[in-house]
Amino acid sequence: MSAVMEMADACGTSTSLPGSLVSLMGDEGSAVPEMIEIELYRQLAERTVGRTIREVVAPDAWFLKGVTAAELADVLTVREITAADRHGKLLLLRAGPVTVGLRFGMTGRLVIDGDAAIDVLEYGTRRVDPRWDRFGLRLDTGSLVISDPRRLGGVQLEPDVGELGPDALSISLRQLRAALDGSRAPLKARLLDQSRVAGLGNLLVDEILWRAGLDPARAAGSLDDPEVRRLHRTIRATVARLLAAGGSHLGRLQASRAHGGRCPVDGATLQRRQIGGRTTYSCPVHQPGPRPGSGGRGGIP
Repeated sequence: MSAVMEMADACGTSTSLPGSLVSLMGDEGSAVPEMIEIELYRQLAERTVGRTIREVVAPDAWFLKGVTAAELADVLTVREITAADRHGKLLLLRAGPVTVGLRFGMTGRLVIDGDAAIDVLEYGTRRVDPRWDRFGLRLDTGSLVISDPRRLGGVQLEPDVGELGPDALSISLRQLRAALDGSRAPLKARLLDQSRVAGLGNLLVDEILWRAGLDPARAAGSLDDPEVRRLHRTIRATVARLLAAGGSHLGRLQASRAHGGRCPVDGATLQRRQIGGRTTYSCPVHQPGPRPGSGGRGGIP
């Protein structure tokens, strides 16, 4: 048993998660750690606010980015956790004047007192292996653990949130215009660029552009004003809706994201392309390329 797993075992904690934080495994597939999942992690991490850090457990030095286990222990031990915040896909754990940034990659899960906000991830596994415990905090009561089979996440001390774009849940119309203006990059790639808009991942962007009726391959800077306004409304509404539903994998398009899948509205066979290095699904009927002067087609409610 790893040192991190021993923390949860010593606390006699359960493996089920009570309340509104439930398993994100459903008929439509599994979750991926996009901003919605990180927000659920943040809600779970709030359980630790007011507790005192007794020990830093960091068995995987590679998982620590620009900091050592000894340095983390020096600034965190005996400090009280004062807040759990989020910006985009970055979870920010605050202990007084010290901020620790937690990133989860594609397979990272947060476990508090033995409870996980998400039981199964799309690129993860149902198996629990102590070797995947990359980082942990032993608290005066309970524990915090990051389990990450593929080691794609990481822990930073005092992360530079200024390197990230505005959070997708609160981005303003002006900020979205600034993120898109003048860009020849595909619209999807621009929205996935965390320095432009923080928090959106592959599933969310496909769902948003499908709802907005926008071709993911067109140049981001080619959107006219009505299209930018529609995209802005759709980003805010889609993120809020899927957060309430419980996961980025619970959109209307998700069940059709497969070879031969059909648009849930038009019935047209979805296009499957690689855009911005990611597998992309879109509807050729209501997400066509730009038509000059048309302002694009309307979005999906």
